[in-house]
Amino acid sequence: MPDRDLQWQIQSSTKPPEWFVQAVRQQVSDSDGRFITQLLWQRGIQDPEQLAGFLNPQHYHPTSPFAFGEEMQWAVQRLHQAYTHQEAVAIWGDFDADGVTATSVLWDGLGQFFTQQKTLFYYIPNRLTESHGLSQPGIDSLHSQGCRLIVTCDTGSTNLDEIEYAQSLGMDVIVTDHHTLPAERPPVTAIINPRYLPTNHPLATLSGVAVAYKLVEALYETLPDVPQKPLAQLLDLVAIGLIADLVELKGDCRYLAQRGIEQLQKQSNSATATHPGVAKLLEFCKRSGDRPTDISFGLGPRINAVSRIHGDAHFCVELLTSQDTHLCTHLAEATELANTRRKALQKEVAAQVARRLTQLDLSTTSVIVLADEQWPIGVLGLVAGQMAQEYGRPTILLSTEGGAIARGSARSINNIDLYQLVKDQEHLLTKFGGHPYAAGLSLPIENLPLFTDGINQKLRQSVDPAQAAPHLQVDLVVQVQELGKALFQELKLLEPCGIGNPVPKLLIQNCWFTNGWNRKLQDRKGQSVQYIKTEFELWDESVSEGFAGVWWGHYRDELPSGRCDAIVELDSNNYKKRYEVRLLAVRSRDASPIQPFVETDWLLDWREAPEEIQFKIQNSKFKTSPPLLLRQCPSSWGEFQTWFRRSRQEQRPLAIAYPPPSLIPPEEIWQQLVGVAKYLSRTGKTATRQQVLERLGIGDRTLQLGFRTLAPLGFSLSYTDNALQVAWQQRQASEKAFRNAVTAFFTAIREEQFRRQYFYQVPLTTIQMVAAQTRFE
Repeated sequence: MPDRDLQWQIQSSTKPPEWFVQAVRQQVSDSDGRFITQLLWQRGIQDPEQLAGFLNPQHYHPTSPFAFGEEMQWAVQRLHQAYTHQEAVAIWGDFDADGVTATSVLWDGLGQFFTQQKTLFYYIPNRLTESHGLSQPGIDSLHSQGCRLIVTCDTGSTNLDEIEYAQSLGMDVIVTDHHTLPAERPPVTAIINPRYLPTNHPLATLSGVAVAYKLVEALYETLPDVPQKPLAQLLDLVAIGLIADLVELKGDCRYLAQRGIEQLQKQSNSATATHPGVAKLLEFCKRSGDRPTDISFGLGPRINAVSRIHGDAHFCVELLTSQDTHLCTHLAEATELANTRRKALQKEVAAQVARRLTQLDLSTTSVIVLADEQWPIGVLGLVAGQMAQEYGRPTILLSTEGGAIARGSARSINNIDLYQLVKDQEHLLTKFGGHPYAAGLSLPIENLPLFTDGINQKLRQSVDPAQAAPHLQVDLVVQVQELGKALFQELKLLEPCGIGNPVPKLLIQNCWFTNGWNRKLQDRKGQSVQYIKTEFELWDESVSEGFAGVWWGHYRDELPSGRCDAIVELDSNNYKKRYEVRLLAVRSRDASPIQPFVETDWLLDWREAPEEIQFKIQNSKFKTSPPLLLRQCPSSWGEFQTWFRRSRQEQRPLAIAYPPPSLIPPEEIWQQLVGVAKYLSRTGKTATRQQVLERLGIGDRTLQLGFRTLAPLGFSLSYTDNALQVAWQQRQASEKAFRNAVTAFFTAIREEQFRRQYFYQVPLTTIQMVAAQTRFE
C-alpha cells in the first residue's frame, strides 16, 4: 500500500499541569523530562501515586497470586495432593513464544516439586500437523504414561470436549490460560484465567507465561521449604513470553516484564547466567538482554521460528531450561538456522501474496482472504501481519496443502476485532481461536467463498469507515539534533512498550536522506539470506552531521531523493555501539496534512464499581456537568460508537458504567420468556418491548428469535400503541419446527453473552482508540 494511502495522525500537545511536571521530575534525574512528561500525560498515566511504580519496578507492589481467589487455592490444593502422593503430572503447552516459555516456567517451577521425566512430563502440539489446545490423541499419549493431572498453560479455556474426555480417563485438569472464556465455567479442578478478573485489576492483562508463573509462585508460597532454586530465576523466561505476546503491559504484567528484563540482562554475563540456552541465543542475535527489543526482534522470533519451520517445539523447552552448555549450544544453532529459513520463507510468501493482491479490487475488499496450496502454514501469521500493515486491512492467509481443509492465520489492524469477525463465521469453520488482533482458523476448502463474502460483509456492516482506514499515530515532533542519548534515555523510561503503551513514534519534518545503501542479511555461517535492509543518514536543517538509520525490508531506491517527512523510532544498536532510528514511514512534503488525534479524556471507565456512580459524580469535577452513563453492556462496536457520538453532541463525558454481563443459562431465559407470555395472556395486561428486553437481559434481535419459540406453544403476539399483547390458544405444532426455533434462540443467547462478555473485558485503551477513529460529524 503506498504511503499516501496511510493517514498520519499526531497526538495533541496539550501541556501537562505543573504539578504533574514536578511529579515526573522527581522520578527523572538525568534530564528536564519534557518529552517523557508529555508522553505519560498523553497516555493517561497521570496518577502521581502510580507514577513511581510505573517508571521504577522497585516502587511497585506486586499482587499476590492468591488474588485469583478460590481457583488458585483449588489449583494449589490439587498440586499439593499430587506432590504428596507423587502422582504423575503433565504440562500441556503451546507452540508460540508465550506457550513455549509458559511450558518452560512450569517445567522448571513444578520441577522443584516433581521429578522431570518421571512424575513430570510436558506436551506441546505440533504447529504444522495439530492446532492450539487440547486434543484426544495427546491426552491418550499422556494417559499411557500414567498421568493423573494435566496442567495447561496458554491454552485450554474453551476445550470443553477434550476436558470431559480427560476426566473420563480419570485425569484431572487445571487450566492456566489468558484466552477467551467459554460462556460457562469449564468442568475442571481449577481455571486460572485473568479474563475472570475486573478489567482494571493489576493481574487482568497477564499472558500465558505470566499466569503460569503466578501458579508456581503460589506453590512456592504454600510449600516454601521444598524448592531449591529461587523463584526469580524464572523471570527472564516470563519476560520473553510477555513481550513476544500481544498483551497490554500494565499492572503486574509490566512489573514482571521489567523484573524479567533485569534477569535477562544477567544471561549475557557468564558469571551471572542461569539459563545457558538463553545466553547462547543472545550471543547469536548480538543482543545484551537489557532491552525489550532484544526479545521482540531477537529472542521471540527465533523461538517462534522453530515450530514455524519444524512444527515440533519440544526442543525449545530444552533450550530454555537445560543446564547442559554443550546441548544448549547445539540447540541454539538449530534455532538460528530455523530463523534463517523462516526469514527466507516469509519473504518468498510475502512476494507471492503481493502479486496475488494486484489481481484484487482492493476498493471493494475490506478483509483480505487468500489461500494457496504451496504456502507453508508456519509463516502465514507473520506474512498476514505484514500485509495487514502494508495494505491497511485485516488479512487472512490459508494453506490448502493436503486436500479438503484450509488452515491458516489472521491478523488485524486499527483495533478491528478480528476474533469477533471470525467468530461470526463460526458455522463455516472447523476450528478457530485467538485474540482480537490475531487468530488461527481452519475450514473446509469448499466454504472459502462463503467465508470470504461473509467476513467482508460483516466488517462493512459493523465498522465505521474511519475506524477501518489505515493510520499511523505520531507521538512527538522532534528535530534531528534532538535524536541521541538524552532523548533515548528519556524514552527508555516507558519500556517495556506494547499494547496501550506503544514505542514512541517521532515525526521529523522537512528532512532528507543521504548515503543510502542496502544489502541482504547473512546467517552465522556468512551465507546470504533473502531478506534486506537499507541503511542511511538522516538530515534536517538543525544538524551539520547526519544521523544513522535503518529501513528493514526496503531497498535504497525507495528512499525519496528530495525533502520529505519521516516517522521513526529511536533505538540503540549495541552491536555497532551507536544510537540510530528505525524508519517506519516516509512521504513527500506535498502530501495531505497530518490529522490531529482526537482527545479521549472524556471517556471514563467506571465498570468495576457501578454502585459507586453517584459518589463518583458528587466527588469529581463533573458535579456541574454530570457524565452520560452507559449502563448496558454493548454487543458491538457500532453500539459503542452511537454512544460516542451522543456524548460529543451533548458535550458531556461518557462514563462506561455497566456491571458484568449476566450469564444466565439460555434454558432459564427461555423459561422466563414463557412465564412472561403466560402472565400477559392470562391477565390480559400489556408490556412494552423495552420492559421485556430488560426483564430477560437480552438484545432486540435475540428477543425476536425468542418470540418465534412461542408460536408453536399456542401463543400469538400483537402490538397496539407500542404495547405487546399476548393471547393463547391450544394448537397442534410441528415438534421439529419447535426444536429448531428453540435451538436458534439458545444459540443467539450464547452468541450475545459472548459478545457482551468481550465488551465488558475490552481494555479502556482499545475503547479510546476506537473512539478516536469515530466520525462525529
